[in-house]
Amino acid sequence: MSTILHVDMDAFFAAVEILDNPEYQGKPVIVGGRKDSKRGVVSTCSYEARAYGVHSAMPIQQAVKLCPNAIFIPGRMRRYQEVSQKIHEIFPQFSPIVEPLSIDEAFLDMTGCEHFYKDLYDMGAILKNRIKSEVGITASVGIAPNKFLAKLASGYKKPDGLVVLKQEDVQSFLAGLPVGKLWGVGDKSQIMLRKQGILTVKDLLQYSEEWLVSQFGNFGTHLYKLARGIDDRKVEPSHQAKSIGQEVTFNEDYDDPEILKTVIAQLTEKVGWRLRHGKMYARTVTLKVRYYDFKTITRAHTLPHAIDDDDSIYNTAIHLFNTVELKPIRLIGVTVSNLTTSKQLFLFETEQRNSKLSEVMDKVNNKFSKTAITRGRTILPQNKRER
Repeated sequence: MSTILHVDMDAFFAAVEILDNPEYQGKPVIVGGRKDSKRGVVSTCSYEARAYGVHSAMPIQQAVKLCPNAIFIPGRMRRYQEVSQKIHEIFPQFSPIVEPLSIDEAFLDMTGCEHFYKDLYDMGAILKNRIKSEVGITASVGIAPNKFLAKLASGYKKPDGLVVLKQEDVQSFLAGLPVGKLWGVGDKSQIMLRKQGILTVKDLLQYSEEWLVSQFGNFGTHLYKLARGIDDRKVEPSHQAKSIGQEVTFNEDYDDPEILKTVIAQLTEKVGWRLRHGKMYARTVTLKVRYYDFKTITRAHTLPHAIDDDDSIYNTAIHLFNTVELKPIRLIGVTVSNLTTSKQLFLFETEQRNSKLSEVMDKVNNKFSKTAITRGRTILPQNKRER
């Protein structure tokens, strides 16, 4: 049986700001734009701000109305990446099999490492304490037999949580949870399930896979497996990664192309940085879109040569976005694949200039970690206010 550990930093961007500014401790902190910003979007916020209903991807102006006394910060991506690197450098000291998911979370396959610790609680506590003592911020950790359960466990007692889920306790743990706690079950999915009288995982267990598929299509199989804690995915080390991607799930559905293009630009910036940080190049760009009804589509385009600059990734992603049907979207993601370590000659002067620009921006931002340099397209258009 596998032992999978999921570590997820608590309100990461806000936590870094509080780390650098101790006077913010215990106060609502919102990262994404200044209070008077007409174009900013919330990246993340402290738990004190969440108590007011503030959440990620919310326009700053809406956050101001909900929590006018909060501390509003534009954000410092290079500083967050700097802290993230320190955190990710700790993980290989616990397991050789680490799958970074994003700037602030990762899976560790701890199978075979159990004997180094008193028990699984000791394992999680030691990792949490290392992060706290060496970096200065808290993490929540979940340990379970597979990735789905570990990720679910890490979020169960946030912030600063530690949950160990053993195989014999899986069904009892899942049964009492509302179906909204299952991965992929959003507001619209909950409404569809509620119409069938399905409110909890226990309710879901009463139905066969065949019936669920007849009602919800392929999503029915997804529900059937997760309700039983089934997830066969392996932890994939970063050096074996075949793609680099970023995605975001919205708390509310969006169909405004300007907002969606802004989010694509933000995702592109993160993907481009990871690509260059890993000294990699990619030929294929893929756009992922999940609609309000959970229908998920992908569109991909393979370029004639490998790229690593933000502009090439963004332009390709936007071209793909313009080919998809525009209706309420709950998730959007950008991924690059067909990775190579070989840099090819540029066909056009513009491509060479874009690559050099990205390199210069990286150097400046890495040197001045408290200064975030970004492109204007990552900022919400001025006319986009609270909807």
